[in-house]
Amino acid sequence: MATESGDKLAAGQVWPAHLERRRWPREPSPQKEHRVEVTPALVPLRFSTHDLPPNEQFQSWRSHMAPLVDVHLPDGKSEDDGFLAEQTAWQLGDILIVQQRTQSCSYIRDQAMLRSSPIDHWNVGILRSGRAWTEANRQVTETGPGEIFFRSLGYPYRGRMTDSVAVLVFLPYELLSRDAPLLQNANNIVLSGSLAELLASYINGLEANLGNLTVEEVPRIIQTIGDMVVACAASSTSSDRGQEQTNMGLMERAHRYIHLNLHSDSLTPDVMCRALGISRTRLYQLFETSGGVFNYIRKRRLLQAYADLTNPVDTRPISEIAEAAGFDVAANFTRAFSHEFGLSPREVRKTIATERPAVPATRLARRSGATIGDWLTLAH
Repeated sequence: MATESGDKLAAGQVWPAHLERRRWPREPSPQKEHRVEVTPALVPLRFSTHDLPPNEQFQSWRSHMAPLVDVHLPDGKSEDDGFLAEQTAWQLGDILIVQQRTQSCSYIRDQAMLRSSPIDHWNVGILRSGRAWTEANRQVTETGPGEIFFRSLGYPYRGRMTDSVAVLVFLPYELLSRDAPLLQNANNIVLSGSLAELLASYINGLEANLGNLTVEEVPRIIQTIGDMVVACAASSTSSDRGQEQTNMGLMERAHRYIHLNLHSDSLTPDVMCRALGISRTRLYQLFETSGGVFNYIRKRRLLQAYADLTNPVDTRPISEIAEAAGFDVAANFTRAFSHEFGLSPREVRKTIATERPAVPATRLARRSGATIGDWLTLAH
């Protein structure tokens, strides 16, 4: 259940002292008093467990996070004890910024989840308080207060965190696709050095002014964050992962080929193998964690169809959008689309026509309203 984030807690519950440091959204900086009055471009999305009975709080949080990670309580902790967590999310075009406060838990994004998830974003996060330990590819990274972690959601990982406050930035894969090999080489590291300090300062300043941004400012902010993340990743990684980086470069070429030929009838494994100069076996190995190359292409086409249906300027018949997504039979498209997003193509278009944003419900959390997966899909 998504509720307005506030100070109201269930009887007997209080935030741990170190989680009381921030309240969102922040008050505008004093210098903003002299700014010309304009309509803010961003409207925050909120999730909170505050107003739920304590024994329902953790399951609500778990459902909210299910499209991204599977979360579990620490040993010795019971759901009856309650679980205080809240998020305030801001959509800056393709980027999603999430201000998060949560109690201790463990989390896992495994191979099975990757196969069923369209989420393959880059994730940059700053811990304000608390600590986190994350393992990816047999390497554990510890993150503490003030440190910035970098992670690819296109690969499995697991970890745990203490009670914490954090700011999370999610960037879609396509936004930084040109630098994908470099970024994947930096998967699950703590960004360091002077460039990382500059990135942290930029995110801190941006966070303080999220409620005051204008439409004209958003594109430049997106470009700046992307450039800074790439620069930080380049300066924070070593160059001793030659073969791994080569493999990631090949994966990027495959992703880019699919992106450029998404609606082509000739987008088949055989054609891809010839274009990329690799064998079918190698191609299938590349997409094994995504549930196979056919599954990856299908999900990309459905995501594009969702974007087309939610575009008020796109007035094409649903049947034409279905055909562009590779479905010759409309009923098959409707079935696949509804299975993926929890809404039929007609329902999505009708909702947009009435100027009410459609929120696709994930299969794991349709009874709980909007999830972080929905936020990421809509931002994308």
